[in-house]
Amino acid sequence: MNRTEFILTTAIILFVAFALGWFANWLVHRFTRVRQSDVADLDRMSQELHEAEETRDQAITYLQQREAELSNQLAQTEAELRAAMDGLRDARQENEALRNQVVGG
Repeated sequence: MNRTEFILTTAIILFVAFALGWFANWLVHRFTRVRQSDVADLDRMSQELHEAEETRDQAITYLQQREAELSNQLAQTEAELRAAMDGLRDARQENEALRNQVVGG
């Protein structure tokens, strides 16, 4: 093989390699291309997710506040119940003492 044939063969091989690389690049870009409608859908879903997270955070905050209010109300009700039970016990003791005075006296 003389010098001209070697150069021509090398040029053909390089051209074929270039053509195959270009074709492979075209295929990759063709199959990985993102459509504009897909980007719009992703943007919309992202916005909806953000709104849902904000709503969830608000709901959690509301539930925590409501739980604190109900716990406070429960504590107050239990304190009132204890006071009423103490008053009832005192009234029964006083009633028993008066009954003993009337019966014994």
